Amino acid sequence: MKYLIVNPFGIGDVLFTSGIIREIKEASAQNRVSYWCNLRVKEILEHNPRLDRVFALSRGDLKNIHQQSPWLALKEFLKLAAGIKKEHFDALIDFSLDHRYCLLAKILGIKKRVGFNYKNRGRFLTEKIEISSYDKQHIVDYYLKILEILNIRPRSKDLEIFTSDKDNKTAGHIFSKNNIGDTDIVIGIAAGAGASWGKDASLKRWPAIKYAQICDKISEDCRAKIILLGDKSEKPIADVICAAMKNKPIDLTGKLGLGELVAVIKKLTMLITNDGGPLHIAVANNIKTVSIFGPVDEKVYGPYPVSPKHAVITAEVSCRPCYRNFKMPPCDKDRQCIYSIDSQTVFQAVRRQL
Repeated sequence: MKYLIVNPFGIGDVLFTSGIIREIKEASAQNRVSYWCNLRVKEILEHNPRLDRVFALSRGDLKNIHQQSPWLALKEFLKLAAGIKKEHFDALIDFSLDHRYCLLAKILGIKKRVGFNYKNRGRFLTEKIEISSYDKQHIVDYYLKILEILNIRPRSKDLEIFTSDKDNKTAGHIFSKNNIGDTDIVIGIAAGAGASWGKDASLKRWPAIKYAQICDKISEDCRAKIILLGDKSEKPIADVICAAMKNKPIDLTGKLGLGELVAVIKKLTMLITNDGGPLHIAVANNIKTVSIFGPVDEKVYGPYPVSPKHAVITAEVSCRPCYRNFKMPPCDKDRQCIYSIDSQTVFQAVRRQL
């Protein structure tokens, strides 16, 4: 069987499907799996030895290209469609919650199309699971239900991620350049961690000044080396942390490609982060984490599977989690679920993990 998985969402969401890839490949040596994702996450998939091909172009990508050149957008779309049609896939596994991906698959001749029917957006699916939202259980558990339709029983629920030799060498060079030895305690800080949320990412960010406080305490009390991580849009957050710290960190914000970021996280002792992609990269790399969750439900979007290696910090606020049905309501409590978490609480969690 030849399967095409489609997931146009962010880093974490794509990693949540990594077990699906593994289980399909291990179910039969004849199975072939390809992946249809967005351009931004391509790097975390293209080195996966379980994948036979990666198609990287989402609706959002096409919109961005169209703004630059409608003709280029059309060219890229036709190239994508031709590539998918040429593969003659037997089945589509659709995690997009958007009927247009499945419609294109139907037009291109993929006869078996399975996925979730959310707000009737699964109307072009041949087999579907009805959902109103992801609630009360982790997204991975929802995703694994798709395997039941395919008559595959999962043997493991762990996430997994792969890095290239080139990215591993780059990470090693970065550590060597900054005099980080094999026995050093190295703590990564991802204080942004919300690229897929765009302008709303700030709603789930713990304040940069509190990150600065905990970074100084960790570097002094634990003799740890601190590395700031994030993309270039998060550089202002890193600048605040650097300016407020007495012991200056290694600031890699905006300096790494996605593959390089994965390779650096792979070498950390621990990652401290908000809810976001870097958290799940660390989990998939079996790196200890301390994560801070505000409006988002950690039972649905948190570290998976639950493990003592992954401490989740939340505030006891009656209205959290308020992010439900893929929507964030207006906050009338000045985001107490994030702001009321103090640096000492996070530091104690770090000490326990170390």
